[in-house]
Amino acid sequence: MGWYGKLIGTVLGAIIGRGWLGAIVGFLIGHQFDRRSAALRPRGGVPPRDLQVVFFRATFQVMGHVAKADGRVTEQEIGAARETMRRFALGEADVRRAIDLFTEGKSADFPLDDVIDGFRNASTGREDLRRLFVQIQLEAALIGGGLSAPSRAVFARICNALGISAIEFAALEAMLRMRGQQGPGAAAQPAAARLADAYQVLGVTPETADAKVTLAYRRLMSQNHPDKLVANGLPQSMVEAAHERTRRILEAYEVIRNHRGMK
Repeated sequence: MGWYGKLIGTVLGAIIGRGWLGAIVGFLIGHQFDRRSAALRPRGGVPPRDLQVVFFRATFQVMGHVAKADGRVTEQEIGAARETMRRFALGEADVRRAIDLFTEGKSADFPLDDVIDGFRNASTGREDLRRLFVQIQLEAALIGGGLSAPSRAVFARICNALGISAIEFAALEAMLRMRGQQGPGAAAQPAAARLADAYQVLGVTPETADAKVTLAYRRLMSQNHPDKLVANGLPQSMVEAAHERTRRILEAYEVIRNHRGMK
């Protein structure tokens, strides 16, 4: 519970009311102000608008750091970052900001742990945003040429700090494989591998009953609804990433449904 309203209310009440009775009235008014402020404040983390700023900064800083993980940033990786900016339909000013942040992330002394800790603290209770953050980074890395051993080590640090398990990361990677995100000209995925990835995306197995497969699908769609993510702090410009995630969850479900002949 906050104390700011009670303190100000007590002081003003004492001054205006000229005594202890005014102070009590001021305290009660301030108490109601604090309760209302607490009710409007998101549970955990920071207000959505502040989180949007943190999300945007961390996205492009970390993207630059991942690109630099193996020692050099290739033209393909730069192109992947620009493709991300294009998909998010950033305005000219935001593109300049994103480029500057990407450049910051490439510096040898970039404080990755501090930046991720800042994002983690800002996104308390918003695991859906954390997963989407990792998805955006993973998409850019795969389009930029794939995951090298150094970049995988960076992702391991990021996921560990954000509380994302190795299983969740594998599900994200499987989801991206289903759309051939390893770059232009990638070969079509074999049907068996596509089905295996679909199971991994939904977090189920070939032995899972049909009803539970459907339940897992609906749960993921609810968790990743774009409107919900924006309300929780996703920058509006990045909502396309959320739409892409729901499309891929649906695609995974359809692959399993067709294989099983589910209605």
